[in-house]
Amino acid sequence: MDVINIFNQLYQKYGPQDWWPILNKKAENDNKIFEICVGAILTQNTAWTNVEKALNSLIKANLMTPEAVLKCPIKKLQKYIRSSGYYKQKAKKLKIFSQWVIKKYHGNWQRFFRQSLEKVRKELLLLWGIGPETADSILLYAGHKPIFVIDAYTKRLCHQYGVEFKTYNEYQNFFEKKIACWRTKSSLVLFFQEYHALIVKWGKEKSQ
Repeated sequence: MDVINIFNQLYQKYGPQDWWPILNKKAENDNKIFEICVGAILTQNTAWTNVEKALNSLIKANLMTPEAVLKCPIKKLQKYIRSSGYYKQKAKKLKIFSQWVIKKYHGNWQRFFRQSLEKVRKELLLLWGIGPETADSILLYAGHKPIFVIDAYTKRLCHQYGVEFKTYNEYQNFFEKKIACWRTKSSLVLFFQEYHALIVKWGKEKSQ
């Protein structure tokens, strides 16, 4: 499986994806970072169109900061994110995530993300409801950390080329090792972002 050639084919077909999609483009940088984190949590087991509805509801209600989410009554928060599915669990996840970033980092994203990739990933995975795909989406798109996100579309793409692994980490290591041979360390983040976005685009088209 030639991952670089596949990227080139996808890029030629779909063009740049400009991911992660930010809805509130006029927001302060910290709010944009939080929007990415919220989107990564809400997109679990649902389509992005459903997530956009939930994000727009949160933005209109001025709930796009960890402080606002923490203060919001749980029932009201559930109502705003209902379109994303599993809204009771996801509301709890948002509460826990918001409490963590406030209590440990005082809402200072730079303080959190300036730490090593290994440390921040381990810390995210200790939070209830945050799995590898969600953690890595936050790290790649909000923290600009060089880590490849594996989702169902990625596994489907691999299967199409006869490549299958048992674990998330095995898929991730496969892509990262293949790509690292072709990219400089400084360009990995943008490449990983674009590649994941293109795979999502491909997967959505195949699902239609």
